[in-house]
Amino acid sequence: MVRRETQKQSYWEKFAVQGFDLEYLYGVLLEKEVPLSIDELALAVIEGRCKREEKLIKGKLEQGRLFQPKESYEVGERLVFPAFDYALGTVINVRPGRNPKYEPFKVIRVRFEESQEEREFASELKAPDALKEGSELVLASPEELFARFGEEIKPKLIESLQTSKEFVNFRDQWFLDGLLADIHVGHLNIAEAAIEVKGVPLSPEELLKELDFPTKMKREALLFSLNYALSHDDRFDEVGTKEQILWFLHRLEPPQAVELPFHLRYRPEPYDRSVLDEEMLGLEREIADELVEAPAPGEGSIGQVTIVLTYPHRRAGTIPLTAEVRGLFPWGDSSNQTSTQRTFVTFIDGHTGKHMPGWVVHKAGYVYGLGEWYEEHELPTGAYIQLECTEDPLSVRVSYLPKPRRRGWVRVAKALEGKLAFELQMRALACDYDELMIVDWEDPAELDELSRKVEEEGISLFQLMCDVFPELAKLSPQGTVHFRTLYSAINIERRCPPGPILAELATRPCFIPVGDGYWIYDENLREWSDR
Repeated sequence: MVRRETQKQSYWEKFAVQGFDLEYLYGVLLEKEVPLSIDELALAVIEGRCKREEKLIKGKLEQGRLFQPKESYEVGERLVFPAFDYALGTVINVRPGRNPKYEPFKVIRVRFEESQEEREFASELKAPDALKEGSELVLASPEELFARFGEEIKPKLIESLQTSKEFVNFRDQWFLDGLLADIHVGHLNIAEAAIEVKGVPLSPEELLKELDFPTKMKREALLFSLNYALSHDDRFDEVGTKEQILWFLHRLEPPQAVELPFHLRYRPEPYDRSVLDEEMLGLEREIADELVEAPAPGEGSIGQVTIVLTYPHRRAGTIPLTAEVRGLFPWGDSSNQTSTQRTFVTFIDGHTGKHMPGWVVHKAGYVYGLGEWYEEHELPTGAYIQLECTEDPLSVRVSYLPKPRRRGWVRVAKALEGKLAFELQMRALACDYDELMIVDWEDPAELDELSRKVEEEGISLFQLMCDVFPELAKLSPQGTVHFRTLYSAINIERRCPPGPILAELATRPCFIPVGDGYWIYDENLREWSDR
């Protein structure tokens, strides 16, 4: 049996990319003339290793006869021993063997050429084990080896490719630098003009139609070359998905999709989550807040989601990428350093059919583009917003829950003597809303100034809660305040997820729970609550 190291798990566990591996990949890409994925390159490395080993074995076997215990040998014969890395040795003696279990057999003495070491081996064995030793070995194919060891090979291969000047990549695709199409600044200027005229992101296929390439290069190579060139020009931004590449211009992107809007900026508030009981965790889950950590259901796994619009997102013209909402939107590519930071999408007004541009800002956890829509439909903080997938993965239908316009009492926020104050006023609304979270306002600039003051002075969350709680309690006959109402009010002054607020409610004696998510505030216990 001819043993092959490439069939062993230990061989691939110790795998390290060698120069001959990169030379082999260079030849593969040169022959195919198209970019290949890292999976395809890793498979090619395995194929190259197997071919290299097969060639080595063939070369060794040409120098001598393959040793097998069942065969007969004579003095002077040259033998190849697979068990010793195909070492070459010469038979220098043959004698009868002595073992009643296996007789008759012979023992050959072999001197290995490189080490000059001498060892003895049994020959002419008729035992079943010896016959089995000489049987053919069923080899795993390169594809089977890739399925078993590919994930261990790929990171090492990527690291080596990145340090080589001969290989270039865009996303998960790799190509040879010397095979790139000659895309000069004139081509890039034309691409810039095409995007500017259209006013929307364009695919590389669309851009390629605008460019004149007098070349017979394969289309895959042309597209790769264009994508590679665009990714290395600061004017262009990749705003597509894992499946679809789209290019836009940085200077045409709205500032709110590039820099986190003021109302969404969160200064982390350390707190102990262990103080939150099951009821509090349930209250936390009721809030559509992108800062709440929760496992995502998976892209495209949810067809429709209804959220309550919070103050920060109402003012920023955004919606939060919560765990559920994230499943409605396409994900950007995050496979390498050219990962998409933003993805261009289209909002479709579920009431009018109007199309509105939107921007999924993946890492910051929000989608921008609904500010004018909120204003047009006069949607308050607390309004129910419904999001729904469409047949186009880059389009999401957005609706509110309409109701006959009627007047009702609504909490209205305003700044009074440098603090947040509330009063009830009549408002005419034509949408359904969460009565516990609804908030309106008269002067948004005044509230923004108050929020900046809170940030500049570093006012603590506990202080804000003590200030705002009486303002909310006075609007209730029982003097109670629900957590969702408190959350909605606090986020006017300072962006804060539910967790830190709930932790303050759980640990400060001045906040007394009365059940069903309601609390009362006892000013007399304030001094016992300070830490």
